[in-house]
Amino acid sequence: FPLQNLSVRMFLFVSDPRVKGWLLLENYTPTFIFSVLYLLIVWLGPKYMRNKQPFSCRGILVVYNLGLTLLSLYMFYELVTGVWEGGYNFFCQDTHSGGEADMKIIRVLWWYYFSKLIEFMDTFFFILRKNNHQITVLHVYHHATMLNIWWFVMNWVPCGHSYFGATLNSFIHVLMYSYYGLSAVPAMRPYLWWKKYITQGQLTQFVLTIFQTSCGVVWPCAFPQGWLYFQISYMISLIILFTNFYIQTYNKKASSRRKEYQNGSTATVNGYTNSFSSLENNVKQRKQRKD
Repeated sequence: FPLQNLSVRMFLFVSDPRVKGWLLLENYTPTFIFSVLYLLIVWLGPKYMRNKQPFSCRGILVVYNLGLTLLSLYMFYELVTGVWEGGYNFFCQDTHSGGEADMKIIRVLWWYYFSKLIEFMDTFFFILRKNNHQITVLHVYHHATMLNIWWFVMNWVPCGHSYFGATLNSFIHVLMYSYYGLSAVPAMRPYLWWKKYITQGQLTQFVLTIFQTSCGVVWPCAFPQGWLYFQISYMISLIILFTNFYIQTYNKKASSRRKEYQNGSTATVNGYTNSFSSLENNVKQRKQRKD
C-alpha cells in the first residue's frame, strides 16, 4: 500500500547518498551477520573454554587497548574540530547545513560505527581469559546494540545532531581503554585509581546526551524527530543498566570489603584489575603457562 507520509517513506527506503558505497553501509546484512556471530560466540565461547586453561592475552591486550585509545582520541579530536568548523548549533543541527564540515563529521562517524565492530573483541578477551563474570547483560546489550544502531544512524542521519553522543563517548573511551591497557601491565596496577570515575563519566555522558537530544525536541530543526525520541529512550535504558552495575560493583563491594577487613581478610574483588590477579593465580597453580 502507498505510504502517505514522505518522511516515513524516506526513512524506510532512502539512505543518505553521501555514504552510498561505503564499506559495510551499502547493505545491512553484514552488520546483522556480525551481530548474530557475536551473540553465538557469547553463548558458545564460555562452554568451549570451560575445561580449558585461560589465556593470558597480556601482550595483545596492551596493543589492543592502546589502539582503541588512539582511535578514540582521533575521533574525539575530529568531531570537536568538525563541529567547530561547521558552526554546529548545540540545540538542534540538521544534516545538510554544515557544508564540508558535514562530510568531515560523516567520515569520522563511520570510524565510530566501525569501532563498535572492533569492540566486540572486549567480550572475546573475557571469554579467552575465562572472566565470564564480566560478560553481563549490560555488557552484551551495549555491544550488540551499538553496532546495529550506528548502521542506521550512518545511513539516515550521519551528521548533524548525531555528533554529540559519539563525541562524549569517544572521550570516555580514551579514559577507559587507556585504563584497561595500563592495567594489563602489572607494575602499573597500584597507580590506577580512576576506574570508578570512568563509570561515573559514562553515566554523566548519558544524562548530557539526553539533555542535548531533548533540546532538538523542544527547539526542533530539520533533524528527524523520530531519531531524537529513539536516542532518548536508548540513553534511559543505558542509565538504568549502568546505574545497577555501579551499585552492584562499587556500593555493595565497598560494604563487602569493610566486612572482610573487620574479619581480618585482605582479599578483595575489584573488577577488571583483580581479574588479572585471578588469572595469574590460576596460571601459577596449574603451572602450564608463563606470562
